Amino acid sequence: MSDIETEGVKRELAEKALGIVCPMANEKSTVVDFVNAVLEQCRGFRSVRFFAVLDKSCTDGTIDLLKEQAGSIAELEVIWAPGNKCVVDAYVRGYREALKADCELILEIDAGFSHQPVEIPQFFEKLSQGYDCVFGSRFCKGGDFESGPISRYLLSRFGSIVSNILLGTNLQDMTSGFELFTKDALQMVLDKGIQSKGHFFQTEIKTYCRNLRIAEVPIHYKVPSKNVNLGVIADSFVNLFRLFKKRLSGKL
Repeated sequence: MSDIETEGVKRELAEKALGIVCPMANEKSTVVDFVNAVLEQCRGFRSVRFFAVLDKSCTDGTIDLLKEQAGSIAELEVIWAPGNKCVVDAYVRGYREALKADCELILEIDAGFSHQPVEIPQFFEKLSQGYDCVFGSRFCKGGDFESGPISRYLLSRFGSIVSNILLGTNLQDMTSGFELFTKDALQMVLDKGIQSKGHFFQTEIKTYCRNLRIAEVPIHYKVPSKNVNLGVIADSFVNLFRLFKKRLSGKL
């Protein structure tokens, strides 16, 4: 496996089935190189499945390139999900496909090289130390938030601080979407039910995992969009206080 030196880690991972969940939209210019780069970092497992989830928001021909690529890459599975109503539906569909395929580890990564495939091996190394979930962090030592406006940086930074205070979590980055789960941890999250409809769902997931064995690893995140969606911010506040009330009532 690329960049992983420890023989014990290699032996352990060689017994596991890995699922990679990656929702995609209009990624035509990078999608082929991205899939190849991710799979290059995921060698050494008993099996690997790359679930590329697309829906009607994809209009630039990305899906055609993926289907062509899947003809020569057995690990790649193209999931067409026209019923998706929001970004969260795409992720959840990918999670369910990975669990249905009996993947024992599930890696979530965003397309378009906003997450760096070369950083994947550190997730496997950390999980092999006995963790249930490993979360990528832009704010821990060694992490970075690149190419984005200060407004997006402050929103993610402030959101992480407030979420930790209100939800009883203890992570430096509560909004990152680059993460690795054991199948039991991810199944627990789905059983609890993800209600957020915007990107706050990443915070919701981390909140549900707060009592598991969790760790953070540094990542270098390249912001794909400079826009701050007011609807996403509103969804974040609504669901933050929903979870806070659940915590106060002992139902979280």
